[in-house]
Amino acid sequence: MATGILNVGISGLSAAQMGFQTTSHNIANASTDGYSRQSIVQTTNTPLSFGSGFLGQGTNVQTVQRVYSQFLSNQVLSAQTTASEMSSYLEQISQIDNMVGDSSAGLTPALASFFKGVQEAAANPSSISSRQSMLSSAQSLVSQFNALDERLTSIRSGLNTQISSEVTTINAYAAKIADINNNIIAANATGSGQPPNDLLDQRDQIVAELNKVIRVQTVTQSDGSYSVFIGNGQPLVVGTQSSKLLATPSTDNPEQMTIAMQSSSNGGSIILPDSLISGGTLGGLVSFRSQTLDAVQNGIGRIALTLAKNVNDQHALGMDLDGKLGGKVFNLTNTVGAPLANTNNLGNGAPSFQISNYAQLSTSDYRLSYTGSSYTLTRLSDNTVTDVGNGPTLTTVDGLTINTSVGTPTANDSWLIQPTRNAAKNISMALTDARSVALAAPIKTSKALTNTGSGSVDAGVMVSTTTPATAASAFATQGILTPPVLIKFDNPATTYTVYDNSNPSSPTALEGPITFTAGSDVFPTPSGLDYGYRIKISGTPASGDQFTVDYNSNGISDNRNAVLLGALQTSNTMESTASAPNTGTASYQGAYSQLVSFVGSKTNEVTVIGDAQTKLVEQATATVQSLSGVNMDEEAANLLRYQQAYQASSKIISIAGKLFDDILALHN
Repeated sequence: MATGILNVGISGLSAAQMGFQTTSHNIANASTDGYSRQSIVQTTNTPLSFGSGFLGQGTNVQTVQRVYSQFLSNQVLSAQTTASEMSSYLEQISQIDNMVGDSSAGLTPALASFFKGVQEAAANPSSISSRQSMLSSAQSLVSQFNALDERLTSIRSGLNTQISSEVTTINAYAAKIADINNNIIAANATGSGQPPNDLLDQRDQIVAELNKVIRVQTVTQSDGSYSVFIGNGQPLVVGTQSSKLLATPSTDNPEQMTIAMQSSSNGGSIILPDSLISGGTLGGLVSFRSQTLDAVQNGIGRIALTLAKNVNDQHALGMDLDGKLGGKVFNLTNTVGAPLANTNNLGNGAPSFQISNYAQLSTSDYRLSYTGSSYTLTRLSDNTVTDVGNGPTLTTVDGLTINTSVGTPTANDSWLIQPTRNAAKNISMALTDARSVALAAPIKTSKALTNTGSGSVDAGVMVSTTTPATAASAFATQGILTPPVLIKFDNPATTYTVYDNSNPSSPTALEGPITFTAGSDVFPTPSGLDYGYRIKISGTPASGDQFTVDYNSNGISDNRNAVLLGALQTSNTMESTASAPNTGTASYQGAYSQLVSFVGSKTNEVTVIGDAQTKLVEQATATVQSLSGVNMDEEAANLLRYQQAYQASSKIISIAGKLFDDILALHN
């Protein structure tokens, strides 16, 4: 009997001691990140059967378990990876939001200053200083385009560095998880069947840290190890083996870092599309680049391209102080080019593109792919695919004319087209001489003093200096390939005839009779000859009335072309619709305002989502802590409980010893 009581006391003493040990361990790790509170699980020993019943044989500690919930931990992981992604995204987009929205550093003041310079030059067309001021404001606009692009390029370069750094961090975490998996497998192989709680906590903590960098999913294997996956099932860790991610230049664009997974079979690597990189800091960086940075840099480039093209075209229709046609104001380098060939291309296809309609340009990049029989063009902003054939027919999409008739591609070859990406970087001043600023119109109109009708002619507008149908002229010395003309109304005056008036004493008929419609273009196109300008005659001319169009000699005080240059500020020259490809719906400032609004809205969206996810993290973490965290008050109570149990068990042992002594004494 005494021996039975002694065993019971010893079992209680042992259980209390293990309780002491476990509680002390909890207290010591109360501030350890990722530590889950542990507790002992006691069960009764198998009782012995006696005639009078079963007598208990004390207790034993079956296991030491973690107070842990996989469901709650998964909730924390899900919220945390999104919160980290939004935090990373917000950190990056805030730089752009501050830049484009700045009232002094953005594009808005530079645009306003440039057109103010044009207006001042229009007010004083004969003034060299006002012309120089216009050139200075144009140079300031160019400098602002360059500065904005330089800043965006710097952000892009910084992203490459950060992506490489995050990939290094991921690889370190993956290797550590594989190492702990190995230790857990070894611990489980000892045969005790008890969980290595501290190792499990360490692994869960590293998985949580990894999850802050990139979204992961875990699967527990039968040997107790974790398999860790990213993307849509790419294995990062399997048992004791970890894969390695690489930050490598994109095969589409060597200036952009992309993520690849190293293959364990052949040592090669497999590129992971950006769509598979989600969650965590890395997901935020990749999402920011594809969703915001590309669109903003392309958007500013599109404004630079369109403005330069429009200003150059209008300036070319004017006349400078020396009586010459205007040249280029801005240099353009993105109007035609070869796409970036994928480094994995096997064929020798050499497609090219040309900007044929600036009003239709979008802010997207494009991927041209060869399917084996035909080319397709994918707009990367929304993945819209257009079949562009396989030459020789040219195809135009979003203002880009694609030529695919050169070379022989191989199936799956691809090319990246970035029509507006580098425009803001490459724009520069082509015009530096103030005398060469073309503010005047090169033509002037007049009506004969002998006219008897009520007809009147407007000042006329130049529309082209390079493609008129008639080339012989007195204008040729000024570079205008169109003759001075005489318009003479026939009898009856319902029609008129156009004469080459290069020799006023003997005009040469060019075309006619042409039906007269008051207020309509005298030289409508495409019917008739194209003289490169448009004039309108209003009123009711009489038979024999004459009107002339001549070279605007000595037009140094003429500001008609300057007025047209200034009108570009509010003209809708951008974002034409598919139904009206040559009619824009936004001005330069309007397009930039949309860009600012887009960045601001995206910044607000990321902020709101980030704040919401952060609160979810706090709530989920608090729930986990309420279950798994160490409560010092509770542990103090446990110490007292185990102390009392230890003392009581010691008393049982003491009594059992005394009873044993008494039994021995009876035998003596």
